[in-house]
Amino acid sequence: MPFMRAGLNLYYEVTGEGDPLVLVHGSWNDHTSWQPAIEADFRASFRVVSYDRRGHGQSEAGAGRGTRRQDEDDLAALIEQLGPAPAHVAGNSFGGIIALGLAARRPELLRSIMVHEPPLVSLVADDPAAMRELAPTQATIATVLDHLREGEHEAGARLFVEQVAMGPGTWDGLPAQVREKFVDNALTWLDEQSDPDWSALDLTALSRCTAPVLLSHGTDSPAWFTRILDRLAEALPQAHRQTIEGAGHIPHVTHPDEYVATLTHFLQQA
Repeated sequence: MPFMRAGLNLYYEVTGEGDPLVLVHGSWNDHTSWQPAIEADFRASFRVVSYDRRGHGQSEAGAGRGTRRQDEDDLAALIEQLGPAPAHVAGNSFGGIIALGLAARRPELLRSIMVHEPPLVSLVADDPAAMRELAPTQATIATVLDHLREGEHEAGARLFVEQVAMGPGTWDGLPAQVREKFVDNALTWLDEQSDPDWSALDLTALSRCTAPVLLSHGTDSPAWFTRILDRLAEALPQAHRQTIEGAGHIPHVTHPDEYVATLTHFLQQA
């Protein structure tokens, strides 16, 4: 089984041929969440690298409380060791935050960046309208955190899926193995949320990243995501915006064909 050493063992998979494209998954799941997009033709055009972030799937968790900076360092090590750098990087949700955080610190590693709805709430903390839109989501997340701290992992996972990520009634419709992944990764998400800097980003440093960046969102997602993307677009010299019709927070799972077409078109233009 392929593992890479980056201070700890990270599990990864490689498929396809062409320019390197690294996929960074969001919270609560692992590299397998990208499989619909990989099968929808990513591997026909790129050498696709998907991996389990630390504490997820088959990767080690490491000692003590983790930080987002460690996730960024893991991504940098992956790009440098599996090569060649620079690489195209696509990140969803928290995975998008990791990609942007690395871009602010190590822009030379990134050939292009594609992020879908990074929840960088700190960027809109001074926007009263955005914070009003965020209030219901933040209240739900606080309840999810309470469930996890009480050891009620499945209840917390169900609430997160139905009220934050995917919509009411979706939990019971998920395959059993997908629900298990959410429950298994619940404590890693709790750990992520405990990092005081998880949603902060140095926009001045990010503005020095000259790689093309695609900022996407779904029409079925909360409006506050667009306000975050507005702030990112103002900072990035080569920012491009894209709306994915009918999609929500995880389009690579729910709308893989549309998602792959969007990214492939961007990469061809970039």
